[in-house]
Amino acid sequence: MSGVLLQTGEAGSEAQAQGGALARFLANNGVPYADAIGSAISFVVALLAVYVVGRAVVIPLVDRVLDARGLEVHARKPLRKLTLAIVVFVGIAVAFGFAGYGNFLQSLATVAAAATLAIGFAMQNVIANFVAGIFIFTDKPFRIGDWIEWDGNSGIVEDISFRVTRVRTFDNELLTVPNSELTDGVIKNPVAKKQLRLQVPFGIGYDDDIERANEIILEEAHAHPEILDDPEPSVRLTELGDSSVVLKSRVWIDDPSRSDFVKTRGEYVTAVKERFDEEGIDIPYPNRTLEGSLEISGVTAEDVVGD
Repeated sequence: MSGVLLQTGEAGSEAQAQGGALARFLANNGVPYADAIGSAISFVVALLAVYVVGRAVVIPLVDRVLDARGLEVHARKPLRKLTLAIVVFVGIAVAFGFAGYGNFLQSLATVAAAATLAIGFAMQNVIANFVAGIFIFTDKPFRIGDWIEWDGNSGIVEDISFRVTRVRTFDNELLTVPNSELTDGVIKNPVAKKQLRLQVPFGIGYDDDIERANEIILEEAHAHPEILDDPEPSVRLTELGDSSVVLKSRVWIDDPSRSDFVKTRGEYVTAVKERFDEEGIDIPYPNRTLEGSLEISGVTAEDVVGD
């Protein structure tokens, strides 16, 4: 430990000596305020040197690491900004030492530590959302352009940052959602696996031909261009209702958006309904029969005749 402190002290002394050499050079040439000007020039030169090296070496290296991990554009931008901020911070620290402001740098570090503690307590929610944003970038529960559902809300992801995620609803409303809400609860991403299964129920009458209805449902599924043949469409009788026999069709569509899902489902249901009409297969609706009697008291036959 003492060896590390000794090396740090020697580095600080060397930096101060370099700053002092520049100050002496300026003083020998009759420049007023040579010490202050020499330290300022040393500070600027060191900061620019670290910044240039960081932009030329560190940022490209980070880009290669992000490329190797396959991160998307929306994830790279904030990470590059964070890396650049770290480079600037390191540059300022090095510049203070190089300019001979060692004591000031120590005081600044103490103040920064106290300020960080106070800010941490005051910004707990912001920090929680920031950490949640990191989890979203690393776990990738959804991406820009995905259709997601959470807590009764749904929409298309338009932007992901470290603090919030912006989602465009299907009513064209823009929701700015704190990232912690999307990591603390359950998120449904129907398009995460690039294929979506639709379950479409069809009710037919008890007197209708079930086998023929199954054939029509499958034929229309195979005929629709957006419905996949692999996985293969299927139909199962799932319920004997009060007024209908329910046949549930299961079909798959590829890489769907919300609009594709609604459009494909609507076209498929319409095609099956038209075929049912052609084949004479009934799609019943609930019927209710009310039975009973009505009693009226306090009214006599004379009152009715008189009216």
